[in-house]
Amino acid sequence: MGVDQAAAVAALAPVARLDPHHQTRQYAIKALKVYGAAAQGCLPDLRDMARNPHEKDYIRRDASAAEAFIEEALRVAASAAEHHCQRCHARVTAEEFARSQQAFQRAFRDRCFDEVFLERRNFETQVELNKTIEARDGTVVQSEGERRIANWLTTNGLAYRYDGKFRIIGEFQIRPDFYLPELDVYIEYWGLNTPQYKMSMLKKQMLYQQEGKRLISVYPQDLPNLASLLASKLRLFGFTVDERSEVSGR
Repeated sequence: MGVDQAAAVAALAPVARLDPHHQTRQYAIKALKVYGAAAQGCLPDLRDMARNPHEKDYIRRDASAAEAFIEEALRVAASAAEHHCQRCHARVTAEEFARSQQAFQRAFRDRCFDEVFLERRNFETQVELNKTIEARDGTVVQSEGERRIANWLTTNGLAYRYDGKFRIIGEFQIRPDFYLPELDVYIEYWGLNTPQYKMSMLKKQMLYQQEGKRLISVYPQDLPNLASLLASKLRLFGFTVDERSEVSGR
């Protein structure tokens, strides 16, 4: 994409290893992963981070994912492996494969890449237009249920990412409603009741289960008891709510 990959990797590598902020290191690790074979020199550090029991769980997980991706990129470059477009099934060149892997973690020809990119951009634009409700911390969400979840998390001192993009489960890209990096926990608010939405919900829940992800599902009928539901579920993952500060999230 016109980036000086060697310079980018050189700048990101010390941040991934040494930055005092864990989440900054996590983003640097994820960025190194994007550069694939160009980040070959970072493999020893990534392996160390992935296997270091003193690292945060999400640092270890993302370092392991980056290690695996870079090694695969090196294998592809070495063997000139043949890949086919998941949209039209035509053969994909090495350059097309690298480009589509960086963006979608799937193989697309350039023509199909552009079509998929446009579809994704239109979808994301619609999602952004649906974000009209402001939570207490300023995050703009899509529904009253999501607002109450965000407020509860903020009140109880839990950092979260809302509607994060390109978090990969298996070979699929998903956009979890909430991700709690300190606990490696996902929260999904299933707020609609249409047949299409239910099919999408079941598929997404299956992906979480197949990959062994920590998922908390919240439904509209749970909102009256949201505080107790989240407190009890998060307790299973090692987070104890201070009862003096526990509120419903309204």
